[in-house]
Parts: sequence; structure tokens; C-alpha cells
Amino acid sequence: MEEARVVDIKDGTTAVASAFPGHQQAVLDKDHKFLAKAVEEAYHGVDCGDGGPFGAIVVCNDEVLVSCHNMVLKNTDPTAHAEVTAIREACKKLGKIELSDCEIYASCEPCPMCFGAIHLSRIKRLVYGAKAEAAISIGFDDFIADALRGTGFYQKANLEIKQAVGSGAVIAEQVFQKTKEKFQMY
Repeated sequence: MEEARVVDIKDGTTAVASAFPGHQQAVLDKDHKFLAKAVEEAYHGVDCGDGGPFGAIVVCNDEVLVSCHNMVLKNTDPTAHAEVTAIREACKKLGKIELSDCEIYASCEPCPMCFGAIHLSRIKRLVYGAKAEAAISIGFDDFIADALRGTGFYQKANLEIKQAVGSGAVIAEQVFQKTKEKFQMY
């Protein structure tokens, strides 16, 4: 079995490549090809008026499984981001809720909702193009940059968050214990 080696350490991120020559370039070429498709999808979504300039593709075994763009305006749905839409379509196509054998390519750094969806779907790899600041600079309200960088500069949330107390909290917690035998995720 080949031994992996560290090829780049930058901004706290470590990239690892296998030892055989050309592997790192092959991965970069593959990433560029699929990321370009996600960017094309972002342009397409804006051209048809479906939503903001965001695109995402889900890849399985080096083949594009689904290619989606932001559908917020078309669907009148604030959750219809490109990544969420791509995950929904990939799950439908594969008939399962976990995508652990898939990768996702996004034209922009995912927002917290999209990152959460990527995590919950068990996608094994995320590659994104633009940083969140590119979207923020044209008016998108996103705070992933704050979460990742520990700053409060871009955060604009005006949401009160409160956990229920008393019997409301108790009955909500009981649903998990009362259904654990009937429902299993994986």
C-alpha cells in the first residue's frame, strides 16, 4: 500500500496526496473540471432568472450525478440553494439519504445551511471556488465567514433563539425516546 505524504499546509488546512507521481496534478485537474461545471451552472441559474449566482454538482465515481443551481426565486423557497438542491436531487436519483461515496463541487463557499446539508448527507468531499466574501460583497447576507474565522464583521442575524421551558420542552424531548425503536437513520 502506498504511503500518503503531506503536499501543502496553508491556512490550517493540510492536503495529502499519494506518493505516485502525477497524483496531485490529476486531482487538481479533476477538481478544476468539475468546479468549472458548477460555475457554468451558476451562470445558467442567473440567465434563467431562477436565483442567485450559485451552482453545485454532485459527483459519484468521477461522473456528474446531478448539476443544479440556486432555485430560490423560481421555487419561492429560501432553502433552495444550489448545494441543497443538488443534494436533494442526488438523494432522489440514488434512492438513499446518505451520499458517502459522492463529492460536491460548489461555485462558492457554502453558507451554514448548505454546509449542514453537506455534512448530514455524509458527502465525503467538498470543493468550492469563491470565498463567501465574494457573495457578501454583492449583497448576500451570509455569515459562514464569521463562523469559520471567528469574527463578527459580516454577521447580520436579527433572530431571537430561545429553548422552550417546562412541559413544552419535556414533550419535545420525549419524542426521541418514544420513537427510538421505530425509527433508525442508517
